[in-house]
Amino acid sequence: MTPILPRRRSLTSLLAVAVASVLTLSACSGGGDTSETTGDGAYTVTHAMGETVVDGAPERVVVLDSPHLDALVALGRNPVGVTEAAAGSGTPPYLGDMDVEFVGLTSEPDIDKIAALAPDLIIGAKVRHEAIYDELSGIAPTVFSENSGTDWQEQARITAAAVGEDEQMEQLIDDLDTRIAEVGAEVGADGTTLSIVRFLPDNFRLYGPQTFSGSILSQMGFDLGEREWDEYSMAQLSPELYEQITGDVVFFTNFGGDPSATTMATVTGLWGDLPAVRSGQAHEVEDEAWMLGIGVLGAGEILDDVQEILG
Repeated sequence: MTPILPRRRSLTSLLAVAVASVLTLSACSGGGDTSETTGDGAYTVTHAMGETVVDGAPERVVVLDSPHLDALVALGRNPVGVTEAAAGSGTPPYLGDMDVEFVGLTSEPDIDKIAALAPDLIIGAKVRHEAIYDELSGIAPTVFSENSGTDWQEQARITAAAVGEDEQMEQLIDDLDTRIAEVGAEVGADGTTLSIVRFLPDNFRLYGPQTFSGSILSQMGFDLGEREWDEYSMAQLSPELYEQITGDVVFFTNFGGDPSATTMATVTGLWGDLPAVRSGQAHEVEDEAWMLGIGVLGAGEILDDVQEILG
């Protein structure tokens, strides 16, 4: 096994790439607008909960989920408030140091902390935060994507629409699509089977083609295999089922488990027996980027890793 050593680029360099792409924009390449500007500078955003009027360019934005945070930063904006995936986890490390206030957990935002920041825009996800939409809307204009993680471009586009930058996001997505194709060709992805694995304390997950990382790797040309994925395009498996990690290449993250050691005698040696492990094609990558870095910047991190490891 030849794991990649952790390496993170600075937020400055990530933003430089995003801003450079935005500056090359000449026209929106498609996808349709989700915001409509009025004569007084206000604009209406159509989103998962209906329509919301945003009164001019928002400056104090609170984001409640990681896909929206990635999108906002990719557009060169910094929120005033964000949620955390877990208490004390902070913002995803691949985004660099951020000067923000934390407003509770992604699964349970703190309404009082959000209100105390006096935001002029709140962005979240219906799948996570529908129950508190009315409370949030009483604080500031609130825009929700339908999903979180799956169909990541929906969250990117809704975030862009919420801050009035639809065309810039379309350019960033187009540039990303170009790079995905280039890296896929460079590493010979087409026809190569691949497994994306996240090790947890008691089990592991295989990630399917509709997950964020899975969608990027599938678009590159890798084959993630045929199976019955759950509603999140994942498979939750116990350690004795390591043999289901069948890819010629394996990318894995080690959130809370250890793929090479277990106290269960029945699975001793199963990891080492996997074809990808025996051939030196099992590679550890960073959990924060591959599993939480959902958006154009997170995708850039994944492409960097794939290019560095397999190029």
